[in-house]
Amino acid sequence: MARAITKIVKGDRVKVIRGNHRDAEGTVLRVLYGSNQIVIQGVNMRKRHTRPTQANPEGGIITSEAPVHLSNVMLIDPASGEASRVRMRVEPDGLKERIAVKTGNPVPRGVA
Repeated sequence: MARAITKIVKGDRVKVIRGNHRDAEGTVLRVLYGSNQIVIQGVNMRKRHTRPTQANPEGGIITSEAPVHLSNVMLIDPASGEASRVRMRVEPDGLKERIAVKTGNPVPRGVA
């Protein structure tokens, strides 16, 4: 399967702009390229009831993050702390760089 090109990578700080979790911010834990979704720490939490097993003898309720579609989030510019669209700029040596549209500052990979 071809890997979809995304401007958001693991470790980035993002802000949710649509849906039930609007205005929530968090760090990207995983990028699901096949479905254009991401998993954000502490956002879109789901509960799952589990039976007792040998690994978990008590069973109980497990809380975990569910994916959010990429179109519902924006990258946070580390320089200004605001959500911004991102452009890709190709340097003369072929290196691709992410640029925040609001400020024009480069956004480093995975540490936004």
